[in-house]
Amino acid sequence: MRKYEDTYRHKGLRKKLIDVLRDKGITDENVLKAINTIPRHYFLDSAFDEIAYEDRAFPIAAEQTISQPYTVAYQTQLLQIKPFDKVLEIGTGSIYQATVLAEMGAKIFTIERQKELFDKSKHFIFKKEYPNLKFFYGDGYEGLPTYGPFDKIIITAAAPFIPPKLIEQLKVGGFMVVPVDEGAHQRMVRLTKIADGGYTEETFENFSFVPMLTGKNG
Repeated sequence: MRKYEDTYRHKGLRKKLIDVLRDKGITDENVLKAINTIPRHYFLDSAFDEIAYEDRAFPIAAEQTISQPYTVAYQTQLLQIKPFDKVLEIGTGSIYQATVLAEMGAKIFTIERQKELFDKSKHFIFKKEYPNLKFFYGDGYEGLPTYGPFDKIIITAAAPFIPPKLIEQLKVGGFMVVPVDEGAHQRMVRLTKIADGGYTEETFENFSFVPMLTGKNG
């Protein structure tokens, strides 16, 4: 059984990470505060303990990754999270991104298609601390129509196109933040749903994500 400790050293490394994120252009103080609060090393294998606060992605189970902190901060900043926002996350992965959103006071509904990763969520170390975080096993392209509509939607995998069912589950005026395109790099896009059911689109920096796949695995 892994022993979880958040030492002064870990906290110091988090503060250095926050400096890196500021230097890279993250300005939302609520985002920075959440990342500074959450022990990222808890979300990784203990072998990564010494390097958990470097600004880079690391492998997790099921051939997936935990996104680099800058990517997490960037997507979260684009969402403009407010307390009690109802947020749908596509791609639970390590649960780190979802925890950042939950720490900011949003109500999170997160879907994972990899059964191995979903099963890990049953033993999530912060389950009691974040009752506003709900886990689902399913196909991200389908979303969670029973629980919608949502104020915000975040996709943490490379979408080859904008999933139409997710647009349907977004409130008018709500944001969806999604990396779009196939290939090595994706455009980070923020969609804003408009009254006729369509959306406006803003394009930001390029990133690299694992592909968003259909169906469930396992």
